[in-house]
Amino acid sequence: MKTYLRILSFAKPYRQYVPQYLLYASLSIIFGLINLTLLIPLFEVLFNQVDDNTLVSMRNIPEFSFSVDYILGVFNYYFISVIDTHGKVGALAFVCGIIVVSVMLANLFRYAAGITLAKIRATTLQRLRLRVFDQASRLHMGYFTNEHKGDIMSRMTNDMQEVEASVVNTLKMLFRDPATIAGYFAVLLFMSPQLTVFVLLVLLLSGLIIGQITKRLKRKATESQESLGRIVGILDEVLSGMRIVKAFNARPLVYNSFKKEVKHYTRTIVSMARKQELASPLSEFLGVSVVAMILLYGGILVLNNDSSLTASEFITYIIIFSQMLNPARSISNSISGLQRGLASGDRIFKIIDTEPQIVDSPNAKDLPAFNDQIRYENISFAYDDEPVLENINLTLKKGQTIALVGPSGGGKSTLADLLTLFYDPTQGTIYLDDIPLHEFKLSELRQQMGIVTQESILFNDTIYNNITFGKPHATEEEVIQAAKIANAHNFIMESPQQYLTTVGERGTKLSGGQRQRLSIARAVLKNPAILILDEATSALDSESERLVQEALTHLMQNRTSLVIAHRLSTIQHADEIVVVQQGKIVQRGTHLELVEEGGLYRKLTEMQAV
Repeated sequence: MKTYLRILSFAKPYRQYVPQYLLYASLSIIFGLINLTLLIPLFEVLFNQVDDNTLVSMRNIPEFSFSVDYILGVFNYYFISVIDTHGKVGALAFVCGIIVVSVMLANLFRYAAGITLAKIRATTLQRLRLRVFDQASRLHMGYFTNEHKGDIMSRMTNDMQEVEASVVNTLKMLFRDPATIAGYFAVLLFMSPQLTVFVLLVLLLSGLIIGQITKRLKRKATESQESLGRIVGILDEVLSGMRIVKAFNARPLVYNSFKKEVKHYTRTIVSMARKQELASPLSEFLGVSVVAMILLYGGILVLNNDSSLTASEFITYIIIFSQMLNPARSISNSISGLQRGLASGDRIFKIIDTEPQIVDSPNAKDLPAFNDQIRYENISFAYDDEPVLENINLTLKKGQTIALVGPSGGGKSTLADLLTLFYDPTQGTIYLDDIPLHEFKLSELRQQMGIVTQESILFNDTIYNNITFGKPHATEEEVIQAAKIANAHNFIMESPQQYLTTVGERGTKLSGGQRQRLSIARAVLKNPAILILDEATSALDSESERLVQEALTHLMQNRTSLVIAHRLSTIQHADEIVVVQQGKIVQRGTHLELVEEGGLYRKLTEMQAV
């Protein structure tokens, strides 16, 4: 129930629609009831079931009062007047006309209620989707390291659809169907309290039986959504790595992995279907059984003259009760489907309820400019208790270039990630101009930084929009100038639509060197004071590397740069080279100093010279 109420809380800004919906739904119910109650005088008067004294009373218009008797009295008065004037055939036509008009109005208001409910449903899901995306984009990088990307995507797509299909759609079940049943029950109670109490007891028993079935659905629903998340994860990995899959003839391997998960999902869905599909036929069977019991019990009362109902009223009673079966069945189906939606809602709220580990401190301040130095002081870091960095002390002065080199897995990229506050150090503090990084607003801090990584992250958009990604209001002249500095302008002008050419998903329509130069152009346009280059040329061929390295040289001019490199030839002119091994700084100095010193750096240099 808590999850259901949380989902409905996203409809709060649109609660002005609720009175409108209730009005339309109520009018629809009222006109629907009129259709059926008109059958009583039709049966009784037209087929001579009314005694002379009752006919005389029906010819007198009743005194006004707020009651059902007054409304029935007014109708009977005009009904008898029509009989006296036009005969029974005319009265029959009169009643049929009213029924047609009543049905038209009932359906018109039902349509208006449905449209109003659609607005509430659509806007509620819109707010929920935006809230989930907003929260996911705020989460720390460690969250995306620990969680499966496919499962996150599944929560934001499949689970959201499940919530829309089963939870939000139950708004109708929450308002209209109970109101319809309540209206019908009020009429039935007015007609025969004794018989209606019997009906209520039988329906409660039926509800308990169906409730036992639906209680068992939620666990299976959660299991099915988790399995679907794993399926999406496998698809994402296989489609992204299809080149490797084919190169290693691994299609049977990934197919079997996918097949195993799909079979598990199928078994779960079938298990759910056995319970979910049982609810509707069972409710229909119980409904018909209740009608049969009413016929038996009520018929005995009428035949023995133990009931206030006449034969025609009893027939109308049965017809009205039969109209309750559809909304009752709708509620039953909604409750059974609701379990799946609530399971999806729980998975969605796990994202919303996850607290970002890195947020602005309460008194965070703006960062006006970078003036002096960056200082790592006694920095240690661990991933899930696995040590990565240990007691790092490092100073990067403004305008300097410091290169980080060493074996893979030594902690070089982690040093850069700590500077951008993608992660918090386990111990120690990083200072910018002698002020701890956490005292600055994250947005202000990252605005001072530009990043070019080994993997060029481009979006399925135009070249122009990819370059302006960090500065959307840049002028065309600024974009072109950034592209020229990045050695990208020439190949852009040779593209089919030049700057308006779409790069494809992850930039697949471009070569590796072209993608990297666009990444550099993006960084140039942002014009950051601090530049982080994480193995920006390691995946390129010689020609592309030359063009990219030339672009990087232009980019690094008059900037403070932290460069992570495997190719030592690209960082020989750095102001300081720091050798990192197994989370520790083992050497530091210029290229010539480190070569003369020997040790790991010279060994790496000699290996690359071969």
